[in-house]
Amino acid sequence: MSRKKKATEPDRDDIAPGLVVKTKKRLVVAAGSSHPELAREVASELGSTLVPTEHRTFASGEILTRFEVSIRGCDIFLIQSFGPPVNEWLMELLIMLDAAKRASAKRISVVAPYYPYSRQDKKGRGREPISARLVADLLKTAGADRVMSVDLHAAQIQGFFDGPVDHLFAKPVLLDYFEKSLSAEDRAKLTVVSPDTGRVRVADTWSDSLDAPLAIIHKRRDPNVANQVTVNDIVGNVEGRVCLLVDDMIDTGGTIVKAAQALKKDGAERVIVAATHAIFSDPATTRLQDEAIDEVVVTDTIPLPPEKRFPGLTVLPIAPLLARAIKEVFEDGSVTSMFDGAA
Repeated sequence: MSRKKKATEPDRDDIAPGLVVKTKKRLVVAAGSSHPELAREVASELGSTLVPTEHRTFASGEILTRFEVSIRGCDIFLIQSFGPPVNEWLMELLIMLDAAKRASAKRISVVAPYYPYSRQDKKGRGREPISARLVADLLKTAGADRVMSVDLHAAQIQGFFDGPVDHLFAKPVLLDYFEKSLSAEDRAKLTVVSPDTGRVRVADTWSDSLDAPLAIIHKRRDPNVANQVTVNDIVGNVEGRVCLLVDDMIDTGGTIVKAAQALKKDGAERVIVAATHAIFSDPATTRLQDEAIDEVVVTDTIPLPPEKRFPGLTVLPIAPLLARAIKEVFEDGSVTSMFDGAA
């Protein structure tokens, strides 16, 4: 009499024959040419090194990127920041994505500390593009499975990408610096200031974290003139206060400087500027040395050459934050837990 098959034993008659192997996940980090120092720091924080990569630009201006070792089956994180020239770095990243896809990488994640074209997230006037969405489409088409960025100019950009987006915040890095550098006297007189109504929500979280009152600067911008701002009014008391102006980026510095001047005019004792992305397009470096600004604190999401640095500027490293987020993603952990559930 034949032995009766146990009910719990799976029926394997419909499974094709094959080879069973134990495959281990492998994390690799590669970098574009825009900010190699940051990429090396991120890899070092992860206990690794960058993937050897060939970057060439031909006489015609065409770009070639080639990974010099096999990345087949790897989880690859491509780090590319977007200081000037933005369009060249964007094209290089797209070519790197195509190379990684054709090299059979298992999963490709773009780490763009500063997301390019983030200020073009909506139509302000008729017949305008939504370039932030276009960039997302380009990344997806080129082969990106995931995007990681820091302090997006507008949170809705996350919805432009048809895939996971890890929106990181530089606030813990900046906040740690101010908690250590501000004296007890400064903390007692501290007021957090939003440079415009669009940043009120972010400034409000800073206000809660530092247990400080909030002030808001109302400004108007001429839609037909780029980088022109008029400060109209300050909502809140800043007289005799240490004012902390918080923003996501500083481009030409016009908004921040006018805001600082308005605060000093209204009696502020000191004005400290905190921003994530130091774009510093000319003449930002000159403007930010205005007597109305006592200190500028930024992170190194964008490379800052020596000629754009000045006394009173503090640059904080963002690599530890990026490395921790990359590790959480690779290990199927929680990026949200890094920001107390806010991400």
